[in-house]
Amino acid sequence: MARIKDVAESANVSTATVSRILNNDPSLSVSGETRRRVLEVVNELNYKPGRRKKTKAFQEQGSFSIGLVLTNDEAIDPYFMSIRQGVESLCDQYSVKIATVFHIGKSQFSSGSMNELDGLIVLGDVNSEELKGVYSHNPNIVFVDFVPEEVNADVVISDFETATLKILDHLFSKGHSRIAYIGGKGLIRSIHNGRSIEKEDVRLSTFERRMKEKGLFEADNVLVGEFGPLSGYTLMKQLIGKPSFPSAVVVASDPMAIGAMKALHEAGLKVPGDISIFSFDDIEASAFLNPTLSTVKVHTEEMGRTAVKLLVDRMKNGRELPLKVILPTELVVRESSGPLL
Repeated sequence: MARIKDVAESANVSTATVSRILNNDPSLSVSGETRRRVLEVVNELNYKPGRRKKTKAFQEQGSFSIGLVLTNDEAIDPYFMSIRQGVESLCDQYSVKIATVFHIGKSQFSSGSMNELDGLIVLGDVNSEELKGVYSHNPNIVFVDFVPEEVNADVVISDFETATLKILDHLFSKGHSRIAYIGGKGLIRSIHNGRSIEKEDVRLSTFERRMKEKGLFEADNVLVGEFGPLSGYTLMKQLIGKPSFPSAVVVASDPMAIGAMKALHEAGLKVPGDISIFSFDDIEASAFLNPTLSTVKVHTEEMGRTAVKLLVDRMKNGRELPLKVILPTELVVRESSGPLL
């Protein structure tokens, strides 16, 4: 049986670092590469941290032990890292300890690994039926950025439908009518076998509906790949080669937009002179690009904090009625979007 010392030696870090990564210590400052390396070694060695029973003092203080399920690579898209930071920022205030962090595709999901947890917060799209199959001893689950079907659980999402409509109305007001869409596939991931089920992305469905209402929809100008800068770069390269080149593009995330803007720069196309770009998330880097990126501000940290509040309400007060919280968004108009020239 692997020990924590074995993991530390294989990953070339200290045992304390391994422990703090596995316990998702918010005060730990390590690179994404180090975090990934440790988690890969944990998976390779099949290391199982020892489970500690709650002490009487722990129970009397009203503290709760929860699990955090991560479905996305935070190194590629900081969107989910920001949500997680929101979760972590409120845990101490509510006497909540993140006892275990589960990574889809890397962690083992079983009843044995979850039956001591008081609740779960799930960040991203995960097969909720499979999750309920291994986490059934209480109904205390909050899904963030995902709306599962027919599951008695709380949900925290952002209002992407209204945001998409606001983007399009803004671009229409600037004279744009030939507008393209670049986005990523929405994938519901299995906790067991790595398989995924494609799901509808509300940004794309709203874009398509609104453009059809205006008689402006062009299927050839809708390109969908993977979320991340490389896919944004590749899809924009494809768009540049099309005869019906648009005057504006709605991009589903800031990292994708960063890749798309690089492709435009390499092609000698000016933003916003030749094409306007408007995306989603408002990650920190968006304000420091050249040109600065017009985007939708998503209150990701507040999504995480709201998830903690909902979970504590279930664990402490025994609420059974599932709640769905939809947080508003804001348009942040910067230099990358302009009037049709």
